[in-house]
Amino acid sequence: MSIGVQSFRDEDLRFMNRAHTSDQAIKSIKMCQEAGFNNLSIDLIYGTPGMTNQAWKNNLSTCFNLDVPHVSSYALTVEKNTALYYQIEKSKSILVSEKQSAAQFEILMLEMAKQGYEQYEISNFCKPNSYSHHNSSYWKKDHYLGLGPSAHSFIGSKRLWNVSNNVKYIKSLSENILPIQEETLTIQDQYNEYVMTSLRTIWGCSYSYLTEQFSDAFARYFKEGIRKYISSKHVKEINGIYTLTTKGKLLADGIASDLFSVK
Repeated sequence: MSIGVQSFRDEDLRFMNRAHTSDQAIKSIKMCQEAGFNNLSIDLIYGTPGMTNQAWKNNLSTCFNLDVPHVSSYALTVEKNTALYYQIEKSKSILVSEKQSAAQFEILMLEMAKQGYEQYEISNFCKPNSYSHHNSSYWKKDHYLGLGPSAHSFIGSKRLWNVSNNVKYIKSLSENILPIQEETLTIQDQYNEYVMTSLRTIWGCSYSYLTEQFSDAFARYFKEGIRKYISSKHVKEINGIYTLTTKGKLLADGIASDLFSVK
């Protein structure tokens, strides 16, 4: 069971235009636990305007007190054509600085480690044996089948997604038409996706996997590009497995994109 808590502070929830309150979030978690959902996950967002570092620590403390075994936590991002986007456009809201958001990410990593959570992916933390099977399938390139409107699937080199409109989805099925679109990933796309996802995890990016699944050219390109990040201690390499250091986790997206093949 995964619950989109986002925050245990009502002011944050109002800012993000969420329909629930902090009390409702806490009650939902307790109800799930009482119903027998032991493998429970919640989402938390940091880097929201008005959230001090101490307020963020208090948010995390509430999570720890509820004994939630898995947490996915992300920095606030603003999508176009959302209420928050228009608030910022009209200067009704001011985003937190990257420096403040990075500080709260560091607090997140530190506090999670203190409580015995493993950061097995940049934004995902869990107690022992509580990895998310769903999320891990993305990072490990496992095949998965999505059912229902908007659901995504992945098999081989193909990515497929269902139409998002409920009415169109139902109508298509009633006419024995699969309401899907698809794309075939090029070898370059597959290389870039592997670098991006694997570097975010504790399992890291495998040099032998690069040579086996792609080509020596891709592997050499990766090795040449990542050398500077090893020197700067953003990345460490053990037995051909490359993983981000704590320092590197702050720059994960930038490091991955710098290693992408763009030819």
